[in-house]
Amino acid sequence: MSYLIETKNITKRFGGLVAVDKMSFGVKEGEVVAVLGDNGAGKSTLIKMISGVYTADGGSVFYNGSEAIIHTPMDALAMGIETIYQDLALAENLNVYSNIFLGREKTKKKFGIFPVLDHEFMYDESTKILNKLDVKIPSLKNNVRTLSGGQRQAVAISRSIYWNAKVLIMDEPTAALGVAQQKQVLDLVNSLKDHGIAIILISHQMRDVFAVADRIIVMRRGMKVGDLIKKETSTEEVVNLIVGSEMVS
Repeated sequence: MSYLIETKNITKRFGGLVAVDKMSFGVKEGEVVAVLGDNGAGKSTLIKMISGVYTADGGSVFYNGSEAIIHTPMDALAMGIETIYQDLALAENLNVYSNIFLGREKTKKKFGIFPVLDHEFMYDESTKILNKLDVKIPSLKNNVRTLSGGQRQAVAISRSIYWNAKVLIMDEPTAALGVAQQKQVLDLVNSLKDHGIAIILISHQMRDVFAVADRIIVMRRGMKVGDLIKKETSTEEVVNLIVGSEMVS
């Protein structure tokens, strides 16, 4: 099976600093690829190029075998590439279904003239996607601020999947979550694999990576220093690559 999303020799410079240096890797449908590295390794810059926040200075991104033109986040979204950052981009003063449709609200005509929000449609559609992903939320009418950290992650993920995400980039999804909430998010990641979503996972949590990843990419000083199959590696090997004790081609 070929890669759904792939980078070839992608490079980003900030002045004299090479933040990402000829980085090549890919992710297949239904695969979770974790990208690991110490602070400053280039992980965030890499995903920002894929998601359209930064424009690469060299190399290419390929989507479904064809070179992708990604100059803005809207370009990435139009292709089905969604990114969930640590802040989740949720409106805490709005309820669950309003967040799933945030910025893409469904309207209907009142009296055949005046456009008004179609709350019933958004509620029903949000219920369907949450049920599909087996996400448990007490009430979709509750404001997001009342939800746990794990439930908020689930809402952000469900929003991306509802809007036809094919590639999901997750930036530290279990950061600052309790053990039970971490398990909830990791269970959801495994569910997304079953739905054929290609997932790029950025994380410092080695236990989480080994729980859900199929492959592990290690970056150091902007370069790829390891591309490992999870079942064939160990925490010790990954840590050694991160700190520079060994290199795997």
